[in-house]
Formats: sequence, C-alpha cells, structure tokens
Amino acid sequence: MLLTELLSQRGISKYSLAKSSGVPYTTLNDICSGKTHLAKCSAETVYRLAKDLHVSMEELLDPYLEKRCSFELFKSNVCHRLKRLGDLDFIIDVLEKDEIQKYYDKKWYPECFYLLAMVDYISRVNHIDLCSDYDELRKQKLGEIIYPAGVIVLSLTEESDEPKKEALREAIPEFLRYNIVESEVRNVV
Repeated sequence: MLLTELLSQRGISKYSLAKSSGVPYTTLNDICSGKTHLAKCSAETVYRLAKDLHVSMEELLDPYLEKRCSFELFKSNVCHRLKRLGDLDFIIDVLEKDEIQKYYDKKWYPECFYLLAMVDYISRVNHIDLCSDYDELRKQKLGEIIYPAGVIVLSLTEESDEPKKEALREAIPEFLRYNIVESEVRNVV
C-alpha cells in the first residue's frame, strides 16, 4: 500500500507522522506527492517511517518496487496459472488472495478486469455462482478496447480492420464486457 493510502487508512496526517517519526515534513510531503521516490530514500528514513507506522520496511517499500509487466505477458501468466492449477483451484486462489481488488486499488485496470473476466468465465463454464464481492467492478469497463497483440499486428499487416472485427465476433463475452478481446485462454504451451 502506498504511503499516502496508508496514512489515509489510519487517519494520520503527514505533519503528525513527520513529528512522531523524526522524518522532515518536506521529505514526507515530497514522498507523498511523488516528487521523491520512497525506494530512493535513505534506509534510515524508510526505517523511521516503517517503525512509526508499525509495518516492516519491506511492506512499506513493496508497492514502490513492484514492476508492472506488459499486458500480453500478464495474460499469458494468468492462462498458464489456470492450466497449472485447474479451474476450481484457480478461482479459489484468485479470490483468497483478493488479487482483483489489489489490481484495482493500484489502478492497474486492464489486469484487474482481465482477472475478473477470467474468474467469471471459468465460473460460468463450471456452473459456479459468481462471487458477489466484485459486483460494483462488474459495472465498469476499460475506456478503449484492448485487442491481442497478434490481432493488432495482423490488422496492420493486412491494412484492414477485418482481423479486429473477426476477433470481436469470436471474443469470450466475459472479457468483452470489460472491452478486452480474448478468444482462447486454454490453448497455452
């Protein structure tokens, strides 16, 4: 969780944290505004903040160090995970870890909606009721349609929108609901 979110969640002001931790207010303000990256701060600064917030240094730094992979790689990883775990264990794993909400909170909307679509799709094909925890998210979608990279390349190569139109016709409804074009999630090698 980002420092600003942690402060908000705990009802602590930047001034109060600066005073109690001994970290200068200007430093804390720069971290919260994004002007200074927490991962680039001294170990002492991170230690003081973590200690005062009663979290480990790792917990405090984790959101700032996480790297976001390409969406194509993310989709591939999800499909491989589905294959490895199997349908039911995949759904249980995603829901227990609350990954959908975590991606949403990080504002990683394509990943959030892809994972939600996958859970909904796998639930449908296995005749499992949808998890109602995400009903509010199901009312949203991405602003623009995301096509698979292969479809985009084919469309550009052929100088035609026909590959995109065909991909839309073949798209799995649960994915299309969020403006994600996906037609095959099980054919992974």
